[in-house]
Formats: sequence, C-alpha cells, structure tokens
Amino acid sequence: MTTRHARCSCGQLEAETTAEPLRVSVCHCHACQLRTGSVFGAQARFAKDAVTMAGRSSQYVRVGDSGQKITFHFCPDCGATVYYQLERSPGVVAIPVGAFADRGFPAPGYSFYESRRHPWAALPPGITCVD
Repeated sequence: MTTRHARCSCGQLEAETTAEPLRVSVCHCHACQLRTGSVFGAQARFAKDAVTMAGRSSQYVRVGDSGQKITFHFCPDCGATVYYQLERSPGVVAIPVGAFADRGFPAPGYSFYESRRHPWAALPPGITCVD
C-alpha cells in the first residue's frame, strides 16, 4: 500500500492517503483555469475514508460548469488548495496532483472539457477525452 502526502505551499495544511487514486484527471473548464491560474486543473480522487487531513483550512464553495457545488479547502496562510469535495460524490475527496509534489504520481486517464483545452497543451497518449 502506498502512502502519499499532499500539502500547501507553507506546509500548514496537509492531506495523507493510503490508497491508490480512484481516478486521475485533468479539467479544462474555465472555473478550473481561474482557480489554478493555469490552463487546466489536475486532480486525483480518493475514497474519503482513505484520506486524513490535518491543519487549518478556509473554504470556498462554487458551482462548477456541470452545475454541481464544490467545496474547496485551502490554507488560510498561503492560499494553496489542498483538497476539495464534490456535492454529488460525498464519499470522495479530490486532491490537486500538484499538492503531492511527486513526479512519480500516476498520469491522468481522463481529460474533461476538451473544447476549452488550450491547443498547445499536450496530454499523455491514450487519455480518454470528454467534452
């Protein structure tokens, strides 16, 4: 079993998981672009009971392009998002892949909102693309 540690930039807010991701994906929706300041968001979903959080977090709730509410937990000191929860998936916790700072992390298997992908943003071969 693999233990993985995610954390914010200052290290105050952390998440630890002892499970493999249920899914690793990238999302090109405008909300993810604005949230990350990048051209897409990359996240891994885990069973909630396999994730332990530690530290203080502030929350921001937004409605995604899909119409679903998402609650983001971010560090009140440095502002980095460490995990979030989707209203329609209460048994799942999503963690931004970058919060693991692990270049050996599994590659994404799915790419969402392909119509909003920047044309120069290359993805791994064999990824399932969904618009």
